[in-house]
Amino acid sequence: MNTFKLSSVDMDARYRELTAAHGSPLFLLDCDVARRQYRSLRQALPEVDLYYAVKALPHPDLLSVLHEEGAGFDIASTGEIEVLRQIHVAPRRTIHTHPVKRDRDIRDALRYGCTTFVVDNPDELLKFIPYRNRVGILLRVSFRSPSALVDLSRKFGCSADQVPSILQLAERAGIHIKGLSFHVGSQCTDTRQQVQAIETCNVLIRRHHDVATMPLSILDIGGGFPVSYEDREVDIAAYCAPIREALSQLPAHVRVIAEPGRFICAPAARTVTTVVGRADRQGMKWYYLDDGVYGSFSGQIFDHVRYHLEIFAEDGPVYPSVFAGPTCDSIDVIAEDIPLPNLPLGTIVVGHMMGAYTAATATEFNSLKKARVLVLNRENRFGTVCPVPEHFISTLGMRGIKGRRMVQ
Repeated sequence: MNTFKLSSVDMDARYRELTAAHGSPLFLLDCDVARRQYRSLRQALPEVDLYYAVKALPHPDLLSVLHEEGAGFDIASTGEIEVLRQIHVAPRRTIHTHPVKRDRDIRDALRYGCTTFVVDNPDELLKFIPYRNRVGILLRVSFRSPSALVDLSRKFGCSADQVPSILQLAERAGIHIKGLSFHVGSQCTDTRQQVQAIETCNVLIRRHHDVATMPLSILDIGGGFPVSYEDREVDIAAYCAPIREALSQLPAHVRVIAEPGRFICAPAARTVTTVVGRADRQGMKWYYLDDGVYGSFSGQIFDHVRYHLEIFAEDGPVYPSVFAGPTCDSIDVIAEDIPLPNLPLGTIVVGHMMGAYTAATATEFNSLKKARVLVLNRENRFGTVCPVPEHFISTLGMRGIKGRRMVQ
């Protein structure tokens, strides 16, 4: 369930100032937090090249900050390519990791200059025959992960047993498979899954080296680096220590890359929402917010995440309460049976750790607009509205870090 805390109404002045100026709901993005997260993961995995998973939060200001830090980018669509093109990311710093692509998706990526692609089955591999002299392929291997919040190997990846036959098919077709990839799943809290996957890939790489003319030279260990949606923080250095040890056993010629998304952007954003309606029913107090699971809280549906909520309210007797979203759908409920004091209309509720798969997966069901995005600039102030392209997230359009050229 959601964790929550009550804060004094005296502490919500800044949020009220923002909602008075820009409306509610709001999505507050601090790119310096993402910068710190990126640096901490770089320090924890110094020999690994990090490719930020654009899908997690494709805001141009965030991408620009990571570009400054030297990050590469994991892309999965032509729309994501267009966002990177707007901020002048060199194609050599991208990999296209969607295992299933249409021919036009391949052509769009090649036109941009991205030449590294992921496949996980023979049909997908053979799509690259027309482009075999222009591409390098990573073969995705499936490793099921019971400890992951979202198991991504159910939908994608070949079995380890299938790897040799697909490598042989690629050789006959003249397609260069230059490495292996895997993704143990989102919010994987048990590093034994990563270690086991690395060890299996190590065996596959060494066996292939003994029989092939072209060795496998890349291992993509995917994402899944966890964050805490409670008050405590994940010790990423301790988490990555066994992963580093497993990677140290790889052949010296193997380059290792990773695709962090949530770890970098989740702590970088908060949402601000407002109580716009109240009702008493079935022995509970219902509070209706102007954001919900069809909006910024969509991760509660897609990612099984429960966000930490901060409620600015006066102390008093508490009652079993419900936070519901603004749509007409009864599934639009954020939190149930939580003990809260009486909340007046206009109460501010802040969601923390809201950067990953929130604004990126929000909808406009009921024709309700997504939360406006405000980006914290270097003077520690939030900027003003600025439009971004239609192919991006329709309401992710706030002025970014002061002095930065904005996407038009």
